[in-house]
Amino acid sequence: MTPVPKAIRYTLLSIRDLAISAGPFAVVAVTLLVLAYLWLDPEPPKRVTLATGPAQSAYDEFGKRYKKALVANGIEVILQASEGSSDNLRLLREGKADLGFVQGGSNERATAEESGLESLGSLFVEPVWLFYREEAARKVTAAGPSAAAPPQGASAPPGGSAAASAPAVGAHISALAQLQGLRLNVGTAGSGVPRLMEKLFEANNVDIQRITVSQLEQTPATVAFLGGELDAIVFASAPESLMVQMLLQTPGVRLMDFAQSEAYSRRFPFLTPVVLPRGVVDLARDVPAADLRLVATTTALLTREQSHPALLQLFTQAARDLHSPAGWFNRAGTFPTTEHSEYPVSREAERAIQGGRPFLQRYLPFWLANLVERMWLALGIIIAILLPLSRIVPPLYEFRIRSRVFRWYGQLRSIENEMQAPGVDAAQLAQDLDALEHKVGRVSVPLSYADELYALRNNINLVRRKLEEI
Repeated sequence: MTPVPKAIRYTLLSIRDLAISAGPFAVVAVTLLVLAYLWLDPEPPKRVTLATGPAQSAYDEFGKRYKKALVANGIEVILQASEGSSDNLRLLREGKADLGFVQGGSNERATAEESGLESLGSLFVEPVWLFYREEAARKVTAAGPSAAAPPQGASAPPGGSAAASAPAVGAHISALAQLQGLRLNVGTAGSGVPRLMEKLFEANNVDIQRITVSQLEQTPATVAFLGGELDAIVFASAPESLMVQMLLQTPGVRLMDFAQSEAYSRRFPFLTPVVLPRGVVDLARDVPAADLRLVATTTALLTREQSHPALLQLFTQAARDLHSPAGWFNRAGTFPTTEHSEYPVSREAERAIQGGRPFLQRYLPFWLANLVERMWLALGIIIAILLPLSRIVPPLYEFRIRSRVFRWYGQLRSIENEMQAPGVDAAQLAQDLDALEHKVGRVSVPLSYADELYALRNNINLVRRKLEEI
């Protein structure tokens, strides 16, 4: 075995002694770091539940996209199917979901603050899609004014009634009052659409009793609508919904034009007027054939106040990636936004929306960047505490090294005192000095303290010479 060079040996010895001397300081530092970590809890949970909506709905589709986006950061998103917006609110309030999609106007409580929920921003608009069958529109047109009174100030065409003058091919429904006498599905109670339609019917003085209303789920309702069992169907959904995409291109199905969309937005703050541009669905087939005015709610991603801040940051960053591109009803960069929010906006979400991805996350993995971001203040406090304490390390190191030498002075003085006693056994004291010198010869100290070791050896020789003179 190759012997270790003496220079390296003494260097390693010095490092070992320094590490041991700094032990108490290191213990205090580690303890403070552990306590800060437990208190701040910087790491988000690895599993989170997101309340979405019915199968094949826009909420369901977006939920899948969020799940795919967050798995890259080690977060498993459990998708909780629901009946819709109102059901998502219930799941959030009962603690059965951590996040959920909720459309504006779904909250029926006096104040949003009472629910203990926060918003991660408005994500997209959800137009009210009122689809009707052309056959049903012909029935309404054939029924004439008795089915729906004309708007105030309108006059019947010359030479006959409105029914006689309106050609069947061009029949269309342009007012909610014309739905009287038809079979209408307004969605399940958990979707929030029934409550919304009640408000709209009330504002239009529509007698709900004259409408055959059903509350089927989205998929069964669509099947019944296409089968002729329903005359009209209502969705409040983003255009990404598969049902909306299909119905917009189904022959014999029309979308109602809300001519009073601006008035609706003034009457109901949670509604906003939007326009479905001509040809946006299918440019080649020119679908729709004209601009259609709609009213829309704004959907937000809500979370409970107890949710982990890092988790909210991740979801908001995913929202920027998923909802910022241009869509049918918005330009690029419009969403997500902190505007049109009925709930307090989370500070983490506001920072992520306005500031984008944090600086450290652009260059470091999320877990490491998040750890530094969450604990930098605590680290600053810990450093401020440890800096004064670090001053005790050099004295401890010096004391540890010098104690290896000074501890033998006690035995040397004891031998010297015995030399002065009467009837001293010089041979025994000589043996004690030899044993002491042998032990001191095995002492190792850093080179910077070698002078004190050699001083001890000189003192041992000095005592030996005195002993020889006795």
